Amino acid sequence: MLLTLVVTLTGVSRAQLWRDELATWSAATRPVGDLVRLAGTIDAATGPYYLLMHGWIALFGDSTTALRLPSVLAMAGAAGLTARLGERLVDARVGLLAGLLFAVLPGTSRYAQEARPYALATLLAVLATLLLVEALRRPSWARWAGYAAAVAGLGLTHLIALTLLAAHAVAVLLVRWRDPTAAGLDAPPGGAGRPIDDRSAGGGPDDERPDSERRTGERPGDERTGGARQARRRVLWRWLVALAPAVLLVSPLVLVARGQRSRQLDWVDPARLTDLPALPGGVAQSGAVGGLLLGLAALGAGRLVRRALLPAACVLLPVLLVFAAGLVVPLWVPRYLVFTVPFGCLLAGAALAGVRLAPALAVVVLAGVLGLPDQAALRRTHEWPRSATVDYRGVARVIADHEQPGDVIVFSPRDSWLFLDLGTAYHLGSRQPRDVLVVRDQRQRADLWAGECERPAECLAGARRVWLVVAGRRSDPVATVPGAKGAALRDGFIVRQVWPRPGLTVALLAR
Repeated sequence: MLLTLVVTLTGVSRAQLWRDELATWSAATRPVGDLVRLAGTIDAATGPYYLLMHGWIALFGDSTTALRLPSVLAMAGAAGLTARLGERLVDARVGLLAGLLFAVLPGTSRYAQEARPYALATLLAVLATLLLVEALRRPSWARWAGYAAAVAGLGLTHLIALTLLAAHAVAVLLVRWRDPTAAGLDAPPGGAGRPIDDRSAGGGPDDERPDSERRTGERPGDERTGGARQARRRVLWRWLVALAPAVLLVSPLVLVARGQRSRQLDWVDPARLTDLPALPGGVAQSGAVGGLLLGLAALGAGRLVRRALLPAACVLLPVLLVFAAGLVVPLWVPRYLVFTVPFGCLLAGAALAGVRLAPALAVVVLAGVLGLPDQAALRRTHEWPRSATVDYRGVARVIADHEQPGDVIVFSPRDSWLFLDLGTAYHLGSRQPRDVLVVRDQRQRADLWAGECERPAECLAGARRVWLVVAGRRSDPVATVPGAKGAALRDGFIVRQVWPRPGLTVALLAR
């Protein structure tokens, strides 16, 4: 946890808020009533996260660091819980190495330094899985209640992360029909801290117990045998009851979000088979580190055998389910699967635990070194590719340095996912010139985009100086403005000066 905090807090505010984070800022700074109305129009699936951030901003402000701090804390918590889960499933060394490996991944820093729900979903995914392991080993209503709360939080944070429940279902059904040993959830042999290899655990020639005893861990005549079997029969029902709060809370979000899918995910292409090999590099934010993590995870799965069942299922089943769905509807976005990374790290930690501690730590350091170029790049910009910087801050600085009373501002395109108006508004605040073409702002429309007047020439009639912000680097920015808006600017104004900035161009126009 401490290592993750140090890594992810380094340069946390260096990269500018990018388009998705600007959407978070716009939504979370609205009154709660307006936020609820927004969820009815767009981003319903992210509505609970926006509500959480609304309260956070009220307490800590909306600086770049403040907006990203919840994600930093969530990733640090996820690292600690990954270590704990590794200890519970295998041993303390596996957990330690898994947590350290998770801490140095570029992807961990990337989504820790983003004001979006992916880090929180990662934390809750590991927490829910850890609580499930505890509840299956030592069933009690308190443990199942904790699991129920974690799953409900996971669904409210990130709907796609609920695909993790497919892996949980496999573990529950194996415990129900067989026993914890079949699911790899029996207490690790040998005690905490000792490396485990299932191929030599519990099945050697010295184990003379009957098959029924090896499966259940009970001996004939044990007074607890009947009670243990009854507990296993009840486990499926307890699990289903634990899912009930999530179903009740998430179902309305699913129904509303389903109607918003065509608008919200219109930029996503259908999934292709070539997308699968690129996934490790996508979630790790580094091709080299993603390849190393995949190779180590495969080795760790082979070493753990049955103990690999739960973590491997927590990686593979969500990936396969989202990919299958992505063939039909636009859902395949690598960052939606970031919550599976800790489980891949757990398998990789098992591979590293098979050697001495010094070489294992050297591999963790190697992963960190391989990821250094990507760590540096993601702190310059969150855009992809990394060369596609969008310099909202630079545009705001130009306007602030040259503005005069009575200036107005115009954006093109207005309905872009770049959120040109939100980006400049975030950095300029109350100093931003009047957005002269707006007739209904984002709050009034319950949307992320404002509505402009239909007769731009009339709306611009009283303006003497106009700041024009357009997407891309343009030598003649006015020529890129389409329709009646462009005609009004070309007919009524001349360009006084142009300032190109990465990803954007700002121009000063005079009557």
